[in-house]
Amino acid sequence: MDPSLFLNSQSARVPLRIGLLLNSNKLPIWTAEVIEQILNSSFARVELVVYNEAQDTAPLKRGKLALLGDRQFHRRLLFHLYSKWDRRHTEVRDYPLREIDCSNHLSRVSALHVTPIVRRFEHRFSDDAITCIREKKLDVLLRFGFNILRGEILKAARYGIWSYHHGDNDCYRGGPAYLWELIEKNPLSGAVLQVLTEELDAGEVLCKGQFATCAGASLARNRIQPYWGASTFVIQKLRQLHERGWESLEGNKILPVPYRGRRKIYRAPTNLEMLRWLVPFVLRKTKARAERWFRGIRINHWMLAVSSGQGKKLAESSGDLKGFRQIHSPQGHFYADPFLLEHEQKSWLFFEDFTYAERRAVIAVAEVKEDGSLAEPLPALSRPYHLSYPCVFRADGELYMVPESRANQSVELYRCKRFPDDWELVKTYMRGSAVDTTVWIENGLCWFFVTMRERRGGGLQLWLFYSKGIMEDWISHPANPISTDVRNSRGGGAIFRDGTRLIRPSQDCSGEYGSSFTLNEILALTPQEYIERPYLTVKPPAGMAGTHTYSRLDGIEFTDIFGPMPCAR
Repeated sequence: MDPSLFLNSQSARVPLRIGLLLNSNKLPIWTAEVIEQILNSSFARVELVVYNEAQDTAPLKRGKLALLGDRQFHRRLLFHLYSKWDRRHTEVRDYPLREIDCSNHLSRVSALHVTPIVRRFEHRFSDDAITCIREKKLDVLLRFGFNILRGEILKAARYGIWSYHHGDNDCYRGGPAYLWELIEKNPLSGAVLQVLTEELDAGEVLCKGQFATCAGASLARNRIQPYWGASTFVIQKLRQLHERGWESLEGNKILPVPYRGRRKIYRAPTNLEMLRWLVPFVLRKTKARAERWFRGIRINHWMLAVSSGQGKKLAESSGDLKGFRQIHSPQGHFYADPFLLEHEQKSWLFFEDFTYAERRAVIAVAEVKEDGSLAEPLPALSRPYHLSYPCVFRADGELYMVPESRANQSVELYRCKRFPDDWELVKTYMRGSAVDTTVWIENGLCWFFVTMRERRGGGLQLWLFYSKGIMEDWISHPANPISTDVRNSRGGGAIFRDGTRLIRPSQDCSGEYGSSFTLNEILALTPQEYIERPYLTVKPPAGMAGTHTYSRLDGIEFTDIFGPMPCAR
């Protein structure tokens, strides 16, 4: 996510006073960015850095001879070898754990050097150290160093010590971070920002994100999305604290649930556990390569599917796509992202028309016949860059479209000059890596659901904006981001009413991209509040791999589905 979205507060309150708990000024690059966001913000100041002096007196890394007698090291030798090989041979841009020197950033900040009282894995602070820290009247202490903290240090700042837990705390306690998600084939890799308490791994959760696990066997790759995707958690919660107070953060805390992990505490895997994971993985990869050699390369090919008539609608069903029939595209194309529109008593479908040879898409349009079939498609909107997800709607008596134009790093508004194939650009709402903008207009307000895509690893956050007119500038909703869960943070089609329900379709991008979509019921939509709940999850039909966009109009319903096809398409 673009950190600049969080750097300014609308409140006139005095800036928050922040303290840092560090082992040294040599920090992982993701940590350095979190600190830099605070330094660049208008509402927070770093007033104190507390350094862990125990690092200076700790034994140096053991040499090879010392490791010969370490039985625990021998039991996990394969993991250590794998980790080194994976980091060395996996090409990863912006690896979040790469260390950099932050001395220049922190040179003007007051420093306190503390030798903690060590009890096994715990660190406690002396009374003198606590007194020195309290004299700074800090609002928040951020923990990026020291070990497990216990005692009065937990209360030394007004709003406690905030700390990241990399991993879903409901399922993974211990570590190594993001390895066991791969071993256990979990499609989700979580991250948590919590306020530390005396109880280990059971802090008060201020913020949680769920990110897509990177399929394969590379720990380095799987760490990219959750580390970077969660890197704005601190600054967004500090801004919320500054603008709306501690009561707002308390009201939005993630409530605890019973621990669901397969192990009480996860640790580095033993040699046997590594073999049980890696050997089957290698065999599967070898088999897949052999199959590709015999049958040729296959790709996931998208197509439209339609259901028409007086039968039960999808929202009234159990979530299957029975009764939907496929609409095939011409050779060399695929069709996806359907949006229906009624115009002059006819039904029209706007959709993405992707050309494999050009590796980009245009927006196409076709009249929908009574039986649900399509008339000959026409190109509705073409740009020098890729377009998709053509969100079409009416406002002030005119037709508009907001297609996805992330390839141009923009969110653009087009107005229809001549229906259906002449559209003009009238406004650029924002610049940045945004996808699948979905528009809803009701009660004099225009609502914009926008998915922000983190530039390193592609982590997703759903943002909500509103305005008093379609040509007016956006106002950010105070609940932003309204989702940091890869299962519902990306739009899955036009918002619609189903009886009294207001429904927002969303894609599930965990596991494989576009694996399914969910119909979410919007329970509250005001300039102050947003609440939704999942209503129905829709899976692809048998033999297909995914479905991710849905649209309905009167008795017609469209979706898109994909499945493996020969690469010759």
